[in-house]
Amino acid sequence: MKQILLSLCLLLLSISHQSQSQTKTLFNGKDLKGWHIDVPDMDKDPALKTPFIVRNGLLVSLGTPGGHLITDDQYENFRLTFQYRFAGKPGNCGALVFVSTPRALYEMFPKSIEVQMMNQNAGDFWCIQEDITVPDMEKRRGPKEKWGVNGDKLRRIPNLTDGTEKPLGEWNSMTIECVKNSIKVWLNGVMVNYGYNATAQKGQIALQAEGSEVEFKEVKVASIKSLSK
Repeated sequence: MKQILLSLCLLLLSISHQSQSQTKTLFNGKDLKGWHIDVPDMDKDPALKTPFIVRNGLLVSLGTPGGHLITDDQYENFRLTFQYRFAGKPGNCGALVFVSTPRALYEMFPKSIEVQMMNQNAGDFWCIQEDITVPDMEKRRGPKEKWGVNGDKLRRIPNLTDGTEKPLGEWNSMTIECVKNSIKVWLNGVMVNYGYNATAQKGQIALQAEGSEVEFKEVKVASIKSLSK
């Protein structure tokens, strides 16, 4: 009996270790190691200060100049989790998945699918030179003939719920799961969007500087085999 219990304990420890080893911390609280910055205006004026900094152990997007903080590594079949809050006035920001070609839209946004973090619109999808399908597509996205992934096309797919964001100043928890070409998003434990048949299924991950100061913490990615229910 003791031998059986010992074997069971060793098995559970092994499973626990494997689970922990599959989770990677993307932000170490000290610097931006593992990320690179793409800010077009800094090419024109090297004296500009970067909009992405580390402050008091938090990853901070200052909002301007506009650009993206992009992981060096690519990911597929993963769960991205992080907490965020607007540090001052509420505004706009986003987390991008399946990131590939830089500056593919408006010479600013990388080819990707954005999960919106804009105040009162968190969880929306934005198609950036990539596309995705959702249930009730025409009802949520608008007339089919106006759909598109660039220019003035209908690129936004609104989220499924209202009232899931925390009051300003409080931390929001976002989870984004990507398996093959499907994406599922939770905000503060509530499933707020789901899409499938995306035109990509792997790529880098990015965070935006898009006008408002946003603080991030506990930015992690884990390998998964299927979407959570």
